[in-house]
Amino acid sequence: MATTTSDSRFVSTSREETQIVSASKTLEIDHLVDGQKIGPLVLRIVVLSLLVQCADGFDLAAMSYAAPEIIRAWGIKAQAMGPVFNAGLVGMAVGGPLLGYIGDHYGRRVAILISTLVYGLFTLMMVGAHGLQALLLLRFISGVGLGGLLPNTVALNAEYAPRRFRATLIIIMFMGLAVGGILPSVVATSLLGRYGWQAFFFVGGVGPLLLAVALFALLPESIKFLVAKGRNERATRLASRLRPDLAIDHHTTLVMSTSRQGVNSFSPGLLFADGLGALTLLVWVLFSAALIVNFFVNSWMPTLFRANGLSSDQTAITQAAYYLGGICGGLVISRLIDRWGVLPIMVYFLVGGPVVASIGTQGLSHAALTVAVFFTGATVLGSQLGMNAVTGMIYPTSIRSKGAGWASAIGRFASIGGPTIGAWLIAHKTPMPRLFLVPAIPMVIGGIAAAGLLYLCFRRFRGMRLSETRAAATEVAPHSSPRN
Repeated sequence: MATTTSDSRFVSTSREETQIVSASKTLEIDHLVDGQKIGPLVLRIVVLSLLVQCADGFDLAAMSYAAPEIIRAWGIKAQAMGPVFNAGLVGMAVGGPLLGYIGDHYGRRVAILISTLVYGLFTLMMVGAHGLQALLLLRFISGVGLGGLLPNTVALNAEYAPRRFRATLIIIMFMGLAVGGILPSVVATSLLGRYGWQAFFFVGGVGPLLLAVALFALLPESIKFLVAKGRNERATRLASRLRPDLAIDHHTTLVMSTSRQGVNSFSPGLLFADGLGALTLLVWVLFSAALIVNFFVNSWMPTLFRANGLSSDQTAITQAAYYLGGICGGLVISRLIDRWGVLPIMVYFLVGGPVVASIGTQGLSHAALTVAVFFTGATVLGSQLGMNAVTGMIYPTSIRSKGAGWASAIGRFASIGGPTIGAWLIAHKTPMPRLFLVPAIPMVIGGIAAAGLLYLCFRRFRGMRLSETRAAATEVAPHSSPRN
């Protein structure tokens, strides 16, 4: 049914290519997407997704800012806020696979809209909370909405981005996490004194609700999802905007490189079918390793630095270096993944082990410590951002949101262990050099797991680059051995 034209013929934008499409009236969707020049439609999707990701960054930082004010206002002990923090993580772990399933079944756009509305509405309702139980419940439900954003924005961007820039655009989208993390400090300096802790949740709720209106008006559905579901009319309208250089009209039929269809199930069973089992397990290990280290380091660095003599200003500068390093490390790894696939992930994890351990070195000057924290952010956050991109590239369209959703869920559940282990070590007065050896262990484990993933992806994609087209033969005939 599909044309058998080579990749290079579809990458060109020549008159010959236009004649081919017009004559055949059949166009393979992967060739169409990979051959595009990035235009207004793709840029709009990336920018809207970046704004969506701001919610994740804002949520994590806003609760940290609001907690001391809630403790003071309600006269409760600090440890009483622990379950409230964990409720958000558990909600995100539930929301990832649940809304990932909705994304694969009903569409990425639908799932992103639902996630944004749920997060915004229930965050806004926290303004009226008058007790820990109400706050915990609202925090859990808003976390469910927040958890659905990652798998569906990853899938949507992966299905519009050309292969040569796919990881780059996905990771640029995730820069919204850093932008969102900065915004609560603005709320704290401008609104906290006048409106109290409720200001964080008012801004955190109204913002996503307004964004949902923009998403409804401007965010398109995934073109690959539409083709997979047989909705050719809507898909061809989007295709003509994506590739105005081709003569695409309502007579053109868009086809997938694979005939595989997803099964409408919340279960992760499809992630272990057709030779994906070992790959999925390694993805889960890598997500868990990155998130455990991120939450360990991010939660306890300020407390430990202050306890070891740094002023509040010095601590703030050093903490900022962690996020700056994450942005730089993410941008670098994005280009490396587009060229070398999983290999940069392995390097980041293996280098990250000794880098994280170096934070605990005795006698470091403030400048040296800041440099160590910068490279920790580059490797830890960089590997996390890289795994977000890779997960959006290794699963086929039919289960892409499901794959990203379950990986995020497993990682979020595991991440609860990061702050918990840190608290136990601090309670036992573990010296800094030994304490920061602990997060180095998951980084080394992640490096080993990444080596295994690199091998599996090399076989599945018949090379270093993560191309869904190359994996199509493996997907259609899962029991046959791939050619070398």
